[in-house]
Amino acid sequence: MSKTIAVAWTGASGLPYGLRLVDRLLAAGCRVWLVYSQAAQIVAKQETDLVLPAQPREAQRLLAERFADREGRLTVFGRDDWNAPPASGSNPPDACVICPCTMGTLAEVAAGTAKDLITRAADVALKEGKPLILVPRETPFSAIHLENMLKLSRAGAVILPPSPGFYHRPTEIGGLVDFVVARILDRLGVPHALMPRWGGEREPA
Repeated sequence: MSKTIAVAWTGASGLPYGLRLVDRLLAAGCRVWLVYSQAAQIVAKQETDLVLPAQPREAQRLLAERFADREGRLTVFGRDDWNAPPASGSNPPDACVICPCTMGTLAEVAAGTAKDLITRAADVALKEGKPLILVPRETPFSAIHLENMLKLSRAGAVILPPSPGFYHRPTEIGGLVDFVVARILDRLGVPHALMPRWGGEREPA
């Protein structure tokens, strides 16, 4: 049975991580429930020249074409769509990933405020015991940031900063992006061949 993964893009720098994650999840046969913030729309344009529509239906058509999603595995929800499945513990996804994750979003999840579908989906994942992965893109971290991360880690979330290694000797930015996405997919239990394993001989896909 294919997994259903809720993915959220927020306004932190690092949209290439989020785009590659959705691409690889769909390629692995997962269903993806996607929601993004208004700030993510700005960052997407700045970092990738991608213009994300404000309307979920338009965004779904655009991204389905970008990711060659011919089987309709991708669904885009509005951030205020409280009728969306990830808003309720009665129909949770198998996991939730916020990638990239702003410090503001992380703080809201830590506080349990759930003011929009992004933070509500994360809240549902925690309360239902589903994997929650946060990819915070900020540096340096303040004491407040670290305290919020510790609070979430103790609550069961995985804090996965996009800190790529170099033992696979990347020669381009895509290799750095794939390192981080590979770590996310590993935590989700989604098969991939994005990069060689430590001590292995596998070639990247």
